[in-house]
Amino acid sequence: MATGLSIGKLAQAAGVNIETIRYYQRRGLLDEPPKPLSGYRCYLPEQVKRLRFIKRAQALGFTLDEVGALLTLDASCTCRETRALAVRKLALIEQKMADLAAMQQVLGRLVGQCDAGGGATCPIIDALNGE
Repeated sequence: MATGLSIGKLAQAAGVNIETIRYYQRRGLLDEPPKPLSGYRCYLPEQVKRLRFIKRAQALGFTLDEVGALLTLDASCTCRETRALAVRKLALIEQKMADLAAMQQVLGRLVGQCDAGGGATCPIIDALNGE
């Protein structure tokens, strides 16, 4: 085998599974090296860094489409556009947190009503039924 990593070694080094690598290749996030006559593709060590970048971006809530955009921005060194994408993602996360806080309040109130008991019907079911 030529210098480089097998797909298994790449997966192990990046902390992902082989199917994740193949999926990212199908999505265009990761280049697939040519297949030599030996039949084994050799991945460059830099691909480990790229896979880790993708996983860290996903952990921050970026979709794979957004990760693709970030990878493009990284290649073109445009910090302003990268920042704008991050600001949009941050606003979305803040909205989701506000929505979750509202859901928490409503569910907490309903559980409290349920705990108080005394009703002929379940307050949670009634609320879900719109009653």
